[in-house]
Amino acid sequence: MPRELPGWWATPLVGALGGWLASLANWPLPWMVGSLLAVIAVRCSGWLVKEVPRGRQTGQWLIASAIGLHFTTEVMQQVLEHFGVILAGALGTLLLSLIGIFILLRSGTDRATAFFSSMPGGASEMVNLAKRHDAQPAMVAAAHSMRLLLVVLIIPAVFTWSLPPVSPPPPAPVSWPWLAFLLPAGALLAMLWKKLGQPNPWMLGPLTVCAAASALFDLHLSMPQGIGQLGQWLIGCSLGCHFDRAFFRSAPRFMLRILLFTLLAMLAAAGLAEILGWAATLNQTSLMLGMMPGGITELCLTAEALQLSVALVTALQVLRLFMVMFLAEPIYRLWQRATL
Repeated sequence: MPRELPGWWATPLVGALGGWLASLANWPLPWMVGSLLAVIAVRCSGWLVKEVPRGRQTGQWLIASAIGLHFTTEVMQQVLEHFGVILAGALGTLLLSLIGIFILLRSGTDRATAFFSSMPGGASEMVNLAKRHDAQPAMVAAAHSMRLLLVVLIIPAVFTWSLPPVSPPPPAPVSWPWLAFLLPAGALLAMLWKKLGQPNPWMLGPLTVCAAASALFDLHLSMPQGIGQLGQWLIGCSLGCHFDRAFFRSAPRFMLRILLFTLLAMLAAAGLAEILGWAATLNQTSLMLGMMPGGITELCLTAEALQLSVALVTALQVLRLFMVMFLAEPIYRLWQRATL
């Protein structure tokens, strides 16, 4: 008797078709956005294709390794010189979560659900914290998924179409001996990071290894052509599997408030970035992108595609992620004690 095909067999094919069509339409980040929309469309039609096993982790591993190679010695020096601005930007975007908390509390959402739904990152960790503090984890997960979807669809398009086209510099050379060492080392650190229970291991592990090696040895290397598209495709397919008709029908009023909060947070982040960039004489567009509420993968890919400061965007996103991870629960507990 023939074996049945796994539930994910069609997912990469659907994603590849979507990515190809998006690239023909010159859509920004076509292989991520196109595959994401194609998988969502198929799942909303009733065909519930499943996530490719380890697909998102593999995509993050490839993308993070490529991003880490941007951190040459000169770039790292610039990041350290402007650390005060990066810290201010990360704190500013963290404070933007107050907008979401206010909107959700006014609508009758319980305090814990409103708080953890409004945090700008660390989706899976926020769901775990929601369970610990008697919030509604399904609503917290839905809020973070909706925000991620909005960021992937809106931010690359807005930044791509609002900026003049830029000719990319000549690609840096590819060193297979270095990559043969860095890629497995990044994967090993990711597995260790995950075992220690740290956030976003398949992004931060390879990023740390490649950034450290690039800065210490001043490598000036790049990944082979096509790796970026492969990573986008895998991530887009995986993200699309979080959505179906039931998702969009669940708690529509709550979802509309998350939409409102996300759009307001984007506008506020843009304003803060303008002020910080003017005060520190830094590239305001790079600051703006780094301060947007969203995932590090999508925003760093956008910076790379637009030839903005990938290192500045990455530094802002990484610092904000760690602040969310280590400050969210203590701040919530202080808030609870203050109102007892």
